[in-house]
Amino acid sequence: MKLYDCATAPSPQRVRIFLAEKGVDIPLVAVNLREGEQLGEAFRKINPDCTVPVLELDDGTMISEIFAICLYLESQYPEPALMGRNSVERAMVAMWNTKIEQNGIAALAEILRNRAKGMQDRALTGPINLAQIPQLVARGRIRAEAFFDRLDDQLRDSAYVTGDQFSMADITAYVMVEFAGWSKISIKESQENLQRWYNTVSKRPGTMA
Repeated sequence: MKLYDCATAPSPQRVRIFLAEKGVDIPLVAVNLREGEQLGEAFRKINPDCTVPVLELDDGTMISEIFAICLYLESQYPEPALMGRNSVERAMVAMWNTKIEQNGIAALAEILRNRAKGMQDRALTGPINLAQIPQLVARGRIRAEAFFDRLDDQLRDSAYVTGDQFSMADITAYVMVEFAGWSKISIKESQENLQRWYNTVSKRPGTMA
């Protein structure tokens, strides 16, 4: 088993943290996104969607998409449970992971990919070149900052995003906060719950690895 990775990209970082929390070490294969290696013929055979991470199993099966990769890893290494310990927790982790992806990470990507000079024809990931839409930068910022408030409220009465158990949702939220720094968005002083959570999660062995 091996993971196609990029050390500077947020998406594979989520899987690396997941593996670190499990105490699992697997070989990493670096994919140079800056040089466009993900768009080359060789990598398209691994993942036609031209994105990382991709988990390659020993039988040659390729699993892309972060949640799918982590779902497989959870089945192989069930402890500690990062996808929930029962049906309700699993549903809550999946729900909040999706909320963070759609309302947080996607909004931040909207800012970065529609503003960065090096992404003029790469406004979205994938095999198709798409032009930037500069008007989306402001919208992305509004969405991201509003979601930080939403997450702060969610953390008002719980240690972690979905309750008392650290989970995949926390990994996704942590990477979102780190990714936000690229767009000069950070936790506000008024977001005390989010700051408390971030201070705790950023000291975990998985996030420090």
